[in-house]
Amino acid sequence: MIRANLDRQWLPLYEALASDVRLRILELLSGQPMNVKELAAALGLSSAIVTMHTKKLEKGGLIQTKLVRRGGGTHKICSLAVSGVELTIPQVAIERREYQEVSLPVGHYTDFEVFPTCGLASTERIIGQFDDPRYFMEPERMHAQILWFGKGYVEYRIPNYVLAGQTLEEIEISLEIGSEAPGVRADWPSDIHFYLNDTLLGVWTSPGDSGEGRGRLTPSWWTVNQYGWLKVIRITGAGTFIDGQRLSGVTLQDIVMSRNDWTLRLAVPEHAEHVGGLTIYGEGFGNYNQSILFRTYRNTGN
Repeated sequence: MIRANLDRQWLPLYEALASDVRLRILELLSGQPMNVKELAAALGLSSAIVTMHTKKLEKGGLIQTKLVRRGGGTHKICSLAVSGVELTIPQVAIERREYQEVSLPVGHYTDFEVFPTCGLASTERIIGQFDDPRYFMEPERMHAQILWFGKGYVEYRIPNYVLAGQTLEEIEISLEIGSEAPGVRADWPSDIHFYLNDTLLGVWTSPGDSGEGRGRLTPSWWTVNQYGWLKVIRITGAGTFIDGQRLSGVTLQDIVMSRNDWTLRLAVPEHAEHVGGLTIYGEGFGNYNQSILFRTYRNTGN
């Protein structure tokens, strides 16, 4: 699934969709992979024209192609790269609220307990070795932009910038996450638990560990976990919400606030119904070029 917005970086995607021919190609590929000659025959067009259209679809991230030897010749096989496209249009804010944002790189956790399959990587290389939790203590972990584990948790500490005299109105946490299967597997549910200051905010079940099609930002050398889902969690005075849907009845008043910091824990406990692991995608991986973002909205009293 591609989740796009009005950022100009998505123009190749919108251009790829702005053609009746290219929409017909997507319809044909929804049934099965096809080579360029087969597509050309089905559309009644020349192979050269169809090649031009498939290049635009590939640039937009909608299809993927590979060369295959078949029947003594080489064929360019086209297949769908994603299951769908979702467009988010920003809403006009009625009022502006003051907030403080902290961007947490994926590797800047302060505590962990993880079990294989597990590992970390920067955008340039693997950190340590696969499936060895000891490397989660490796100093180079600070450069990690992706991490994964089969069960366990990672924990982050965030400075608390809410001052005396200010009223906290909302906390917002956004991050790109998914399950962690050995290899990749679209159907691999995992119950991901979110904790803030040791209070369980709620549980979101990730549907799987993506591997069909490449993450828009994922480095070319990376061959497993490709992208996750951008989840936005909001803790308010009325409860906790994920992507606008109620996650739990936990309110701001239910969270014991430390004067100096917040503690955010992301966990897949072994007692969960679906123990499918966790992958966290940071800058340079997945479909969203961001770290873990932690925002506090407050009333300054002005």
